[in-house]
Parts: sequence; structure tokens; C-alpha cells
Amino acid sequence: QVQLVESGGGRVQAGDSLRLSCAASGGTISRYAMGWFRQAPGKERELVASILWSGGLTSYADSVKGRFTISRDNAKNTVDLQMNSLEGEDTAVYYCAAKLTPRLITTPSEYHYWGQGTQVTVSS
Repeated sequence: QVQLVESGGGRVQAGDSLRLSCAASGGTISRYAMGWFRQAPGKERELVASILWSGGLTSYADSVKGRFTISRDNAKNTVDLQMNSLEGEDTAVYYCAAKLTPRLITTPSEYHYWGQGTQVTVSS
């Protein structure tokens, strides 16, 4: 059973950067598709970015393309999300997710393991 713990959230100003990190334990994530999702109050959980087990393929929500970058270090069992040029609309709880699969997964319902989330608040 994989456990995921997110860190790095906080309150920042519009235009600032944050780096979120997801640390996995209970097993290696080297064969897992990983994803970052977010959920704002009153809204559904949505994909931010996902990454293939090898790191060789990624997918991003249109709203974050060019501003956010997902990366992984399978040796360290971590997945990061670098967020630049943050906007008020990025305010949400950010979740890390994992699924044991060789495919790239972009749908929340397909992920098996979830972290507790970390709050990101961007002030305009």
C-alpha cells in the first residue's frame, strides 16, 4: 500500500512561485503513473498535471501549460510540481495521486492512491 504525503503549499502573491512535493512510502513508485490534481471550493477535482512511470511523458491542464512543470525522481520516491507565475485561479487544495500502470492517467477516478492534500492560496 502506497502512502503519499504532499508538502510545499502556502500563501503567496500573484506572480510568485511555489514548488510542491509528494513523498511516497510503503513501496516504490517507479512503476506508478503519478498525478497532481486540485480542488477549489465548490468545484470538482481537476487534473493539473500527470506523468508516466518513466517520466518520459507528461500531460497538463490547459490552464497551467507553460507555467507548471511536473517531474519525478524514482530513486527518491518523489514527484514534484513547480508552479510559476501563480494566479488567483490557482488557489485550491492540491493532491498527489498514484496508480500502478504503464499508462499515462489523467482522470481522477482512475487513480488508486491519494495524499491528504496541501493548500495553495494565491492573493491577487
